[in-house]
Amino acid sequence: MSSEQPAPGTGAGTGAGAGAGAGADGPGEAAGRRERKARRTREAMAAAALRLTLAHGLAALAVEDVTDAADVSRRTFSRHFASREDAVLDCLRADFTRINEALAARPAAEAPVAAYRAAVTAWLHDPDPEHPAWHRRPGMRDLFVLIDEEPALTAAFRRISVAEEERSIRLVAARLGLHPETDLRPAVAVGLGVAALHAATRTWVRDPAGDLPTLLDRAFDLAAAEPPS
Repeated sequence: MSSEQPAPGTGAGTGAGAGAGAGADGPGEAAGRRERKARRTREAMAAAALRLTLAHGLAALAVEDVTDAADVSRRTFSRHFASREDAVLDCLRADFTRINEALAARPAAEAPVAAYRAAVTAWLHDPDPEHPAWHRRPGMRDLFVLIDEEPALTAAFRRISVAEEERSIRLVAARLGLHPETDLRPAVAVGLGVAALHAATRTWVRDPAGDLPTLLDRAFDLAAAEPPS
């Protein structure tokens, strides 16, 4: 759409029906624009919550600090997050969502654990500069340390992880044509993948010299070994 528009009341486009609908968004485009705006607002609040927590600690964080930093209302915050902990950890929820999106895109014939590994690897090496993986994002080691130290963050992280793991199980069950509630195989396959991801992340957080991609490869190799050695 051109940045230059006729002034209201001028002859251009003022006739009855002239230019009606020209340049106007259709319902789908308008909905998409609203969704992008809501996503940007959510990301701004989450980034502010994380930044403030890393700088001052969770105990010093108030919801008002987040809304002031993101220039939004308390009502807007409450539409997106149930708690300040959910806001602090929203970047991790988004990462798990990206892994699940990559899992959903894997070839149907691929074995479940191999598909989960490939999905994690795709997320890990995604070149998107706005959403880098943990080893390329400042402050992530510190965030995981806080998750271990702060019971409220521990509980919120557990809740987020379980919800996204459940989604992974349903994706794998659909791939295999199995029932996600009554067949063990999807849950076991996802459990192996999630265990490898968490084990590698745990070691990476505690070892400053650790390389997350290398640790993930090693963890998935160990998960595939019978027994691990």
